[in-house]
Amino acid sequence: MTDTKDIVWTSPDGKPIACVEKIKVMNQNFQELGEMVVELLEDGLLMGCDEDQIRQALHLVVAQATTSLKPR
Repeated sequence: MTDTKDIVWTSPDGKPIACVEKIKVMNQNFQELGEMVVELLEDGLLMGCDEDQIRQALHLVVAQATTSLKPR
């Protein structure tokens, strides 16, 4: 599982996010993502996939993720 207790979520200007509800949502989303990543990794390993390739593919997914939302 992914531990978010040491993550300080910040705004683009580097200031910490202070809203407890926003932090809660970010931590929950991050936790869920971590669980999905572990499941994907374990499934791949059980199917005989190369662990390094799986990790590289996960990095690629994150690097290529886009959004239509504009920063505040």
